[in-house]
Amino acid sequence: MIGALFFMMFRDFFYMLRIRLLTKNKLTWKAAFYVIMIWEFASALSPGVVGGAAVAMFILNRETIPFGKATAIVIITAFMDNLFYVVMIPFVFLFIHHSELFPTGQASSVALTWWFWVGFGLIFFICCILYLTIFWYPKLASRFLLFIFRLPFLKRWKFVAKEWGKDIEKASKEFKQESRFFWSKVFLTTVASWISRYLVINAILNAFVDLGFMDNMKVLGQQLVLWLFMLVSPTPGGSGVAEFAFGELLASFSSSAILLAGLAILWRLISYFPYLFIGSFLLPAWIRRTRK
Repeated sequence: MIGALFFMMFRDFFYMLRIRLLTKNKLTWKAAFYVIMIWEFASALSPGVVGGAAVAMFILNRETIPFGKATAIVIITAFMDNLFYVVMIPFVFLFIHHSELFPTGQASSVALTWWFWVGFGLIFFICCILYLTIFWYPKLASRFLLFIFRLPFLKRWKFVAKEWGKDIEKASKEFKQESRFFWSKVFLTTVASWISRYLVINAILNAFVDLGFMDNMKVLGQQLVLWLFMLVSPTPGGSGVAEFAFGELLASFSSSAILLAGLAILWRLISYFPYLFIGSFLLPAWIRRTRK
């Protein structure tokens, strides 16, 4: 259980390291801590399909990062997160059979499988769009902003959208000039943060169930399926959907529905609810800190 708590801290540490890399260390460790905690707080309050990225650019902008560059950074983090998923799925299937990743002998098995592959295709498509947007056609982002600001109640700020678009294009040129070593570091911090996130469940399961090495690998693979359900969830932070998917996907490790329900609640107590309390505590102090 102590391991589960440490993995959560590692997850946030690597997120902080990534945001410092992308801002060229313009954010101090303290500022990066505030950004990530408020970002996670926003994610916990937002539906899984929306996520905290919708407000992350405003969080970064309040930390003196130009809005256009902040938008570019958020696009890059979304691209890296999706790239991790796209890369890991084929890697997982090299070692774990398809039938072991989905619940078998259940009426929902076929539906879960189809849902997963459709979701994977969607994520792959989004990954390609994000890559093209930030590295090849940044005008896509600026045109999208201009399209949004054509709405009647936003039209008066259209000139602001034009400036944001210019900042996005400028940031895109800067990021295109970065070395492969730089992008390797950004991707490795992404991998480390996601693996740390997944190992939380492994640590909790190992506290109650005797698992071997391949069992732990199977749990890691099944969490890719679990994450997809949380991603498309319409509820804040994936609440309800995450707990249900947890019990469905990990049912092969225990026949006790009570134990699985207890483990799901324990997992959410460690990985979800702390951000609600930390965020609500830090938010007023952060607003005062960034007021100027």
